[in-house]
Amino acid sequence: MLNSSYQVRAYNIKHNCDVKGFLEAYKLILQRAIDEIWGRIRWVEKYEKGRKRLIPIIPKENRFKHHYLRNLLMEDWGYSRHYIDSAIKQAYSILHSWRRNYIRGERTREKPIVKRKFVRIKETLYSFRDGKIRVSVKPYEEYLTFDISIAWFLNRTRGKMGELILNEKYLTVTFRFREKWMKPNGKIAWDSNEKSLDGFSPKIGWVRADLRELFHIHRVYELKRRRLQTLASKKHKIREILRKYSRREGNRAKDFCHKLTSHLAKTLHMYIHGFELLEKRRMMNNSKKHNRSIAKSDWRTIYTYMSYKAKVIILNPRNSTKGCSRCGMINAPKGALYECSGCGLRIDRQLNAAINLYLQMEGLTPSPKLFEGLMRAWGGFTLTGEEAGEGSDEPVRSPRLMNPQSYVCLSKTT
Repeated sequence: MLNSSYQVRAYNIKHNCDVKGFLEAYKLILQRAIDEIWGRIRWVEKYEKGRKRLIPIIPKENRFKHHYLRNLLMEDWGYSRHYIDSAIKQAYSILHSWRRNYIRGERTREKPIVKRKFVRIKETLYSFRDGKIRVSVKPYEEYLTFDISIAWFLNRTRGKMGELILNEKYLTVTFRFREKWMKPNGKIAWDSNEKSLDGFSPKIGWVRADLRELFHIHRVYELKRRRLQTLASKKHKIREILRKYSRREGNRAKDFCHKLTSHLAKTLHMYIHGFELLEKRRMMNNSKKHNRSIAKSDWRTIYTYMSYKAKVIILNPRNSTKGCSRCGMINAPKGALYECSGCGLRIDRQLNAAINLYLQMEGLTPSPKLFEGLMRAWGGFTLTGEEAGEGSDEPVRSPRLMNPQSYVCLSKTT
């Protein structure tokens, strides 16, 4: 056995309960909790990379968190007390998320504002019997009942029912269970590109998952919306058509990602998959064409869907494309071919990145000996045929471009 960890599955159920007043009250109490915590934040000056910066310190003292703040929010609260504990927990979660993004430079010093109406329902606030969920709103006075006895997921899920999330239209039901991972069959690292996922594993070599169909879905709806956006300000009916196109685009993209990840998980059974953690906002520049291409990518969706179908780890994309997978030298690749000015390696740019990510998965650093060992396990590379000798140039004898016949296409065909 490799290890075990908790996994969470979430399912949405549409309801017709009138919960607007309850959700509005929870939204206000959640915002008040954020306001109170925000007022107690200390800003500490620290030096980072030679410059002074203010870092927020969020208060965590039990006297403030479990006594002062809880008692303050309990005033004039007409619903169950456990919702106050849920609001405090959610407020801290929101502020911790804001702090992480602020430190990375993705947020300003503006206080987070709650915009969505929802409520997190703890396990102590509901009961589940005979296929019905009974949620306590006001103790011994008001309850909400949701019948999920015919829900499709009840016979397929395993584990214990956890926290519920309620909004105006849906009730989200979560299940928590411990997943046991057996010894893996191997590891594969994926380089995320605009129209393909390029993976590398010493056992199977270079693997390509074709994303051109996914890119085509976004491109088609981009053109459809472009023809109508100029008229949307004059005709209100066109706005609804635009929203319909956006929903349809999202559904088709999600359907493609689900089918692709299911196929990868089934084909590469018991493999550990390594994906880059790519931030679209950091990849944007002054080129409108480039930004639109980046916006069409669904890397995060593919990673999310894959994470509950197979074992997935996050990899750092830094220098995965620029670094040489044979000697580690940093180069500036041009086009589809990567050429190293240090060791003379000529290799496909995307394959080079996938090999670098695989080395990162294994905790290894690039070296000629290690590179030759990885390439020896599969037949995608050929040497120049020149014999080693005093007069021979070793970089010239290094592996050249991969044979296109070694591609393994894992995109499903209809």
